[in-house]
Amino acid sequence: MNYKKILPILLCFFAMGFVDLVGIATNYVKADLQLSDTAANIFPSLVFFWFLICSVPTGVLMNKIGRKNTVLISLIVTFASLLLPVFGEGYWLMLISFSLLGIGNALMQVSLNPLVSNVITGDRLASSLTLGQFVKAIASFIAPLIAAWGAASFGYWRILFPIFSVISLLAIIILWGTSITREQVDNNNSGFKACFALLGDMSILLAFLGIMCHVGIDVGTNVTAPKLLIERLGMSLEEAGFATSIYFLFRTIGCLSGTFILAKTSAKGFFAVSTLLMLAGMCGLFFADTLLLIYICVALIGFGNSNIFPIILSQAMMHKPEKKNEVSGLMIMGLFGGTLFPLAMGMASDAIASQVGAVTVMMVGVIYLCLMTLRIKKSV
Repeated sequence: MNYKKILPILLCFFAMGFVDLVGIATNYVKADLQLSDTAANIFPSLVFFWFLICSVPTGVLMNKIGRKNTVLISLIVTFASLLLPVFGEGYWLMLISFSLLGIGNALMQVSLNPLVSNVITGDRLASSLTLGQFVKAIASFIAPLIAAWGAASFGYWRILFPIFSVISLLAIIILWGTSITREQVDNNNSGFKACFALLGDMSILLAFLGIMCHVGIDVGTNVTAPKLLIERLGMSLEEAGFATSIYFLFRTIGCLSGTFILAKTSAKGFFAVSTLLMLAGMCGLFFADTLLLIYICVALIGFGNSNIFPIILSQAMMHKPEKKNEVSGLMIMGLFGGTLFPLAMGMASDAIASQVGAVTVMMVGVIYLCLMTLRIKKSV
């Protein structure tokens, strides 16, 4: 492994994790602006809406300017998104900030994962992508902790924005100075039509839907876990926000363990175990009414969901190795599930005046992933 090249890429994965601050930020913005669940859930939905718009064009863009240059553009947009909340806290400013965060992350998700294959190839790709997800999860884990620390110490939860913006700037400088060989692509057959035509392949289509469910569960748990604690135990937002850290802690642990497990065991078996853990955790959230039990359920979902993305993505890219850029664009477009799920969850929760509505929506995604186990190959 070329550590001089992989370490800058891993720092970019850390910056990729900044998008997950949307979960805890949504809860704080909801409290600040006194919004309903449906109105507040527009923020995470807006972030992931841009994956629908930007993902496929980014796949085409990569063929023109290269994966590294596309990642650099994504980091610049992310940096800008994190600067805006430093200058204000109004509703529209936050909408613009979250939009830029979504655009930057869409560009990054599409280009950074294939960039790994410029440095790591073959059977180690899945475990390397999982390592990247582990680093990403660290950023996701510390975001609510930084927000809670800022709120408690300075009455300013938004302190996480300037902190993350500095790290984004550092990632830009380091990646720009790293020499990575540009990939060879077929520019004669890499347009929008050829890209969307890949959805006619059943394996690619099912993988696309799997990514939608994965991110829907991810964002959904991130947003809903604190609400469950507030609803059932009467906790304050600062206290309840720790549930988000529990989720990302166990997702981080899952990514780290998955890095080694996937290098030695069947992807199919590991995927099956992961989905069963999520199923158990999601079932528990329907009736859990103690702090410990809710934490256990959230931990099971976090650990189970930690390796779903890299397994599906690596299998999709290896299914069409000559179309990695286009496949990556389609798979990342599936992160649009992060828009659909929160909207549906917010409406379901408001309709029955309970977070059980949100849990029900997420359960649909878990059931799909359980069924998808049948399509996973033992190795790529």
